[in-house]
Amino acid sequence: MSDEIKFSDKYDPLFRLLDGYFPEVDIVLISGGRDSGKTFATTCFLPTAAADYNHRILFTRYTMSSTSNSITKALDSRLELLGLSDDFNFANNEYTSKHNKGLLSITGQKTSSGEQTAKLKSLEGYSIFVTEEGEELNDYDDWEKIKRSVRATDVRCLSIIVFNPPTKDHMLYNQFYQGIPDGFNGIRGNIMYIHTTYRDNGKENMAPHNWNEYERLREVYEMFSKLTKEEQDKLPKKVIKDAKNYKNTIAGSFRDTAEGVIFDYEIGAFNPDNLPSTFGMDFGFVDPTTLVEVALDRKNNKAYLKQHIYKSGVLIEDIQDQIKTIAKLNLIIADAAKIDDISRLEALGLNIEKCYKGGGLNGSSVVAGIKSMLKWDLIVDPDSLDLIDELNNYCWDKRKIEYPIDKKNHAIDPVRYIIYDDELNPTQTLCIS
Repeated sequence: MSDEIKFSDKYDPLFRLLDGYFPEVDIVLISGGRDSGKTFATTCFLPTAAADYNHRILFTRYTMSSTSNSITKALDSRLELLGLSDDFNFANNEYTSKHNKGLLSITGQKTSSGEQTAKLKSLEGYSIFVTEEGEELNDYDDWEKIKRSVRATDVRCLSIIVFNPPTKDHMLYNQFYQGIPDGFNGIRGNIMYIHTTYRDNGKENMAPHNWNEYERLREVYEMFSKLTKEEQDKLPKKVIKDAKNYKNTIAGSFRDTAEGVIFDYEIGAFNPDNLPSTFGMDFGFVDPTTLVEVALDRKNNKAYLKQHIYKSGVLIEDIQDQIKTIAKLNLIIADAAKIDDISRLEALGLNIEKCYKGGGLNGSSVVAGIKSMLKWDLIVDPDSLDLIDELNNYCWDKRKIEYPIDKKNHAIDPVRYIIYDDELNPTQTLCIS
């Protein structure tokens, strides 16, 4: 390797895999924050593995549409640095070694329509399976299916995921990082963990203004982390935001909440002052059917939330008795799109009506309802785990101006029905019993 190429010593174990070290390892997880050098190190490792160790590499991103010329530009740059430009032919998104069976093939795991790409149908000869931007992965079983299809017999097989840590709700955290400390480097079982930050990358490898900004944020975070929770909550919002930005974006820790999350909330006892309450309901089958209780403290501008039902794969007749037991004669405001289900529950004597579904931005009540919710301080019952999970992950859609991503909202929507209806008709949203 060229003496000009330098990166953190934390990547040494990755390269030692090529010489037979750590024979138990078949999965490598490479994580890091902004400017951590993880892509640079990986794209030095892969051509080396193909040219000098006879590896056949499948280099992927989740979707074909995201597999762009930027990958080949990065690899071309690394080949030049490594002195390997003349050792490969390039055609049809494949770098083929002129001297051995080494191969580096670029593809997406899925097409833009969601279908598996044709190149993934026959992978017996491949030895290294790489997923870049692994935070885009959303199904462990799909990833594992490809991993199992990579089964060369003449060299060791490895599956590598390179990613910026997403939320703790993500499959990467659930499958691989339960019980693993933040920033861990080492081996657990068959998995090698590599985590780097901008400080591992080095000041000399970064734009000076980025280094200076990251250092400023680090100082804010270190101050913030020494305070108690009560002291942290009293800080200006910008300080809190800077501290979280450093921890998640710069240092690369898994987020408790998703980037662009819409709602802030706090955990607390439900309805401690025994205020009148209303129930919101969303209907589903593949998606969950949900029932959430809301008590509005108008004097203090607090909305108390409690999840009662969050079940997939059930019909209304399966849970109608449970709904009646929970809601009694209290008003239920339900998804207006399910008139048949509303009629069924109304026939049982439940006090149920459809939510308002008009007005708002471009005729949509969704954004208008979200804006209504943002006016309240949300207090969530600690046992409402699915609702808490949704609040941690319900985000604005970056592709649409001021509109949410339509997922992680099955318990949030019933809250929105109640609060938006209350804003439009505050005398109606009241408890009867």
